[in-house]
Amino acid sequence: MIISSLPFKQFKDRVSSSGISFRVGPFSVNVRSSIDTVISGIYLLYSNYHILDDDFIDFWIHLQQPKNLRRWYRPQVVFNLDGFQPFKPLPLSQAFAFFEWGLNWAVAKHANRYLLLHSAVLEKNNRALILPAPPGSGKSTLCAALSLSGWRLLTDEMALTQLSDGMIRPLARPVSLKNESINIIRAFSKEAVIGNIAKDTTKGDVAHLKADKQAVSDQSCPAPQWLVSPVYTPEAKAVLEPMDKAEMFMHTVNNCFNYNVLGPDAFHATTRLVEQCDCYHFSYSQLDDAIGLFDKLAFES
Repeated sequence: MIISSLPFKQFKDRVSSSGISFRVGPFSVNVRSSIDTVISGIYLLYSNYHILDDDFIDFWIHLQQPKNLRRWYRPQVVFNLDGFQPFKPLPLSQAFAFFEWGLNWAVAKHANRYLLLHSAVLEKNNRALILPAPPGSGKSTLCAALSLSGWRLLTDEMALTQLSDGMIRPLARPVSLKNESINIIRAFSKEAVIGNIAKDTTKGDVAHLKADKQAVSDQSCPAPQWLVSPVYTPEAKAVLEPMDKAEMFMHTVNNCFNYNVLGPDAFHATTRLVEQCDCYHFSYSQLDDAIGLFDKLAFES
């Protein structure tokens, strides 16, 4: 049973009481909240995820309003993970975004059986395109456009590279869009389903693009084929240039969440990843040009 098969009122009652459990990639998540924006956001953007009845849950998440004057004066939301509060409260208007950020943090802190890269990953013809990049590079905008143009989304935020064989584990979730990117993606595709905008966050305005049904259901693990360092450059033509593997190694390390935690395993996993991939710099300004270039790359490789 998927989330959208539940009538909204039944779904709301369940989330408010015991919470709703569903699988996100290799992880099971239970979310409990009586906050309307959290409930409606999950019902819209996670509608294709399968409901779990298992007792074992990786992440128990509870979003609630503080039980003090903040419930009425400048309302806030508190994020709880497994019964403790890892962050300070945020404005209530940012509640759904807080859920997304908190789940990112939970995975980054607890999934050390993988090499975790701050990266988008997409797949075509069972080959993975990995886009490691820091915030502000245009990674998420490019990822969103590719996912709306025939590439399967594996992740927008965090690449899960299996230490055993180097394959990429899917972690398909809503794509985080910021500021101008929200309207850019709305204009790019009529198929884009975008949730409500959280205003004035530390990252500016934030909204999330729904992952399509195939991305959610397809749990096959593609082999890495391309490592690409993207950067949005105003007025620039789409240019894909070969990147030295030593430079890409350092770029990948700099975008790794758990390199120091894994130690030698991280070194070997990163070395294998870089060696087996074609490595590139990529600059772009127009999404249509970028899509054409990556489609050509996938066809010719």
